[in-house]
Amino acid sequence: MLRACALEWTGNWDEYLCLVEFAYNNSWQASIGMAPFELLYGRKCRAPICWEEVGEKIIEGPELVQITNEKVAIAREKLKEAQSRQKSYADRHRRALEFNVGERVFLRVSPCKGVRRFGIKGKLSPRFIGPFEILERVGEVSYRLALPPQLSHVHNVFHISLLRGYNYHPLHVVNYPYHLIHEDLSLEEEPEAIIDRQERIMRRKTIPFVKVLWKNHSEREATWELEDTIRSHYPYLFSS
Repeated sequence: MLRACALEWTGNWDEYLCLVEFAYNNSWQASIGMAPFELLYGRKCRAPICWEEVGEKIIEGPELVQITNEKVAIAREKLKEAQSRQKSYADRHRRALEFNVGERVFLRVSPCKGVRRFGIKGKLSPRFIGPFEILERVGEVSYRLALPPQLSHVHNVFHISLLRGYNYHPLHVVNYPYHLIHEDLSLEEEPEAIIDRQERIMRRKTIPFVKVLWKNHSEREATWELEDTIRSHYPYLFSS
């Protein structure tokens, strides 16, 4: 919903966030069977933009408590139903995957641009590091891996969704910059070059952007970043 509105209002979409919030809070939600506003306050929203009167009586005292409890019970039941539907859908698309102790697997990490230090996570493709040997199975869907000393700061038990099978070969040697991997399995990527530049009009201001090519990634994965941010952290990219 927010994405659609942002695309519709482009440069000044943030000026209409209050309207988006109002529309969302007063829209019927399948998961709870009512609008979020009605669940929170026990009544439909009364506002000048409403098309008709809601026609509800004033609720006071014990009756208010009773109705509130009923609303919470209904919401919990609706959420359970929604979760059940989501689980059923996920189960239909989930692969049956298991590993054995002694096998080697790759571990998925989430690349984030060096802009991570600016508080912004990137959208680079996932990468897999390893392979690592499986030491033991932990529960139904997790495994403990033999991580190298460079990753001692990372907890070594991982959900199966983060693992990928590997056909081990003793001659395979893969080197990774393990020192760049954070505790949350994010891998800080470094920029390699600036391949394009453009200016955009945002909130009636002209903002310069640069297209950054990241190391170990193709040009197709290059991302647009604020020029001032990249220039302040990676001035060497602008030296040529």
